[in-house]
Amino acid sequence: MTFTETPSGVQPAASDRRRWFALAIVMTAAFMDLVDVTIVNIAIPSIQEDAGASFSQIQWITAGYALAFAAGLITGGRLGDIHGRKKIFLLGIGGFTLASALCGFAVNPEMLVASRILQGGMAALMVPQVLSIVHATFPAHERGKVFGLFGAIVGLGAVSGPLLGALLTEWNLFGLEWRPIFLINLPVGVVGLVLGARFITESKAPRALKLDLVGVALVTLGLLMLLYPLTRGRELDWPLWGYVSMAGAFVVLAGLVAYERRKAARDGSPLVELSLFRVKSFAAGIAVQTVFGLGLGIFFLVWTLYMQTGLGWSPLKAGLTGVPFSIAVSVAAGLSVQKLVPRFGRGVLQAGALVMAAGVLIYIWESQRYGPGIAPWQMALPLVVMGVGMGLIVAPLTDAVLSEVPREHAGSASGLINTVQQMGNALGLGLVSVVFFGTMSDRLRPAEVGPAFVDAFQYALGWVAAVLGAIFLLMFALPKRPAQHVEGAAPEAGEKGPRTEPDKEPELV
Repeated sequence: MTFTETPSGVQPAASDRRRWFALAIVMTAAFMDLVDVTIVNIAIPSIQEDAGASFSQIQWITAGYALAFAAGLITGGRLGDIHGRKKIFLLGIGGFTLASALCGFAVNPEMLVASRILQGGMAALMVPQVLSIVHATFPAHERGKVFGLFGAIVGLGAVSGPLLGALLTEWNLFGLEWRPIFLINLPVGVVGLVLGARFITESKAPRALKLDLVGVALVTLGLLMLLYPLTRGRELDWPLWGYVSMAGAFVVLAGLVAYERRKAARDGSPLVELSLFRVKSFAAGIAVQTVFGLGLGIFFLVWTLYMQTGLGWSPLKAGLTGVPFSIAVSVAAGLSVQKLVPRFGRGVLQAGALVMAAGVLIYIWESQRYGPGIAPWQMALPLVVMGVGMGLIVAPLTDAVLSEVPREHAGSASGLINTVQQMGNALGLGLVSVVFFGTMSDRLRPAEVGPAFVDAFQYALGWVAAVLGAIFLLMFALPKRPAQHVEGAAPEAGEKGPRTEPDKEPELV
C-alpha cells in the first residue's frame, strides 16, 4: 500500500486494493473482541458452577475487562498516533492472544479475573487502531461502505459469540468445561498477527507527538475512582468511601481537562485532544455513545442471567434464542449506512432508538404475561424489534462521530469513542448491582429463584427503555447528516490535497 504524507495525515493511493486486505484483518480483530464479550456472557453460569466463582467475581470477570478496556483506550489510541497504528495493533493482538491463553488455563477465579483485566488492557491497545486505521486509510466517500461492513461484523459477532459460547460449553471439549471459549482466540490471534504484519501498512500522526504520562495517570485514576465503587458497591453495602471516590473522580477528571488544555498550548501533545470537542458531530456522538453503552451493559448481562439462572435454560438454548436478535442487528446495520442514512440522515438513528425501546417494552410485556414459562419462540418478536433498532444505530453512529474528525487525530478520536462506550458499558455493568441484584433478596430458596429473576429482569428492562428514550433526545444534537452524506458533497479536501495548512489548526465546527 502506498501513502502520501500530508499535513492532515496519511492517505492511501485510491487504486490500491491492498487496503481491503488490511480492512479484513482489523475487522477480524474487532470481531474477536466482540465475540469475546458475548461468548463470556453466555458461559457465566458454567464458570460460576465449575470454578466456584461468587457473584462478585462473576461481575469482575465482565466488569474487570470493561474497566481495563475503558481506562486504557485513550492511551492506546494515542500510542497508535505516536508510534504507529500498525505497530500498536500488532502488539495489542499479540497480548490479547496471550491473555486469552491465561484465561483458558486459569486455575481459580482470582487468576481468571486478573487474566481478564490483562485481556482488557491488551484490547485497549488493539481496538482503537481498527477505527483509526480505517479513518487514515479510506477516503470519506468510501467510509460509509466500510462502516456498513463494520455494522455487519457487529451483528455477526453478536450471533457467533453466544452460539460459540453455548456450543463450546455444551460440548465440554477434552473435559475443559468453559475454557475453550477463551482458547478459541489463540488460532484467530496468531493468524491476525501474521497477516497483519504482512498487509497492514504503517501510519501515524504527521508531526512528532509525545505520550502524555500525566494525562495517562489522571484519566486512568479518574475512571477507576468512578467505576470501581459502582462495581463493588452492593457487595460492600455501599460504604462511605465509595461515594467519596465517585465524587472525587469528577474532580480528577476536571483536573485532567485543565491539565490537557495547558499541555496542548505548551507542546501540542495532549493525551486527550480537547479541540475535538469543538467538532459538533464528535461531541454529540460521544454523549450518545456513553449512554448507549450504559444501556447495553445493563441489558446483555441481565438477559443472560435471566435465561440461564432465572429460567433454568441451558447455554445452547439461551444462545440459540439470541440468533434472531443478532441477525436483525447485522441486516439493519448494513442497510442503515448504505441505504437509509444517505437519504434520511439523523432520523435513521433516532428511529433506531425508538424501535429498540419498543422492542424492550414488548419484552417486558411478554415476560410479565408468560412468567417463568416463557418459550424461546415467544421472545423472537421483541428480540427482532430490538435488533433492528440497534442495527439502525450502531454503524451510522460511528460514521457520524468520525465524519468531521481531522485525520491527524484519528487515533485520539477512536480511543475516545471506544473509551466512552466502554465507560458506559462498565457503568451499566456496575448498575446491574442496583437495578437487578438490588431488587432481590441475598438469600433465595430454590423455588424463589425463578420468579425473583423474572421480576428483576423486568425492572432492569424498564431502566434500559428509559436510557433509550434519553438517547433519542440526545440525538437531536447530532448533525442532520454526516459530512460525507450531504447531498452533492465532494470527497473531502484531504483526498485531493492537504486538508489543513501545516501551520494552521484544523477547521473545527
